[in-house]
Amino acid sequence: MEPLHDTIRQMINISESEMEGFLKNCLIKRFKKKELLSYPNSIPNEVFFINSGLIRVCLTDNSGTEHTIHFALENQFICDYSAFIRKEPSIYALETLEDTQVVILPRKSIEWGYENMSEGNKMGRLIAEFYFIYQDDRIKNRYIRTPKEIYDSITDVFPNIHNRVPQHMIASYLGITPIHLSRLKKLDFGKS
Repeated sequence: MEPLHDTIRQMINISESEMEGFLKNCLIKRFKKKELLSYPNSIPNEVFFINSGLIRVCLTDNSGTEHTIHFALENQFICDYSAFIRKEPSIYALETLEDTQVVILPRKSIEWGYENMSEGNKMGRLIAEFYFIYQDDRIKNRYIRTPKEIYDSITDVFPNIHNRVPQHMIASYLGITPIHLSRLKKLDFGKS
């Protein structure tokens, strides 16, 4: 659990006893490529920390079309936070795109951290702020940047994503068709 230890220590000051108490109910689990960690219509009761691998957050709309909403990489926390906080069924699926190893942080560990760690609330706030800023930037980008500008900056948000994710999922994330993505890539190729 060393990557998780390091990430937590970068966010907050934490004693060894606090770390031990926070992680005592956590476990490491491996998932094969294309496995679901979290399902739509179920209440999420855990947060995942990615030790290795890649997770896609997706949803299926009323017409049955699947949309990629987010990618989560190593050393990131991931879950449907709104559903987790509200204790409501999620609309998202969390799917591994590679063989993935995560630390599962059950709800009781998160709540223990808030109640017993001197900076537990700070850690929760920092994680929430990270996702708020990410979501806010994503919404703004939809309205103020062209698909080409978003495509050009995707590796700033998700390093090496083009080598790790099928192009149709990148197109879905960008809100464009795979054909449009192919055209954008040709524009880049034409510059070389």
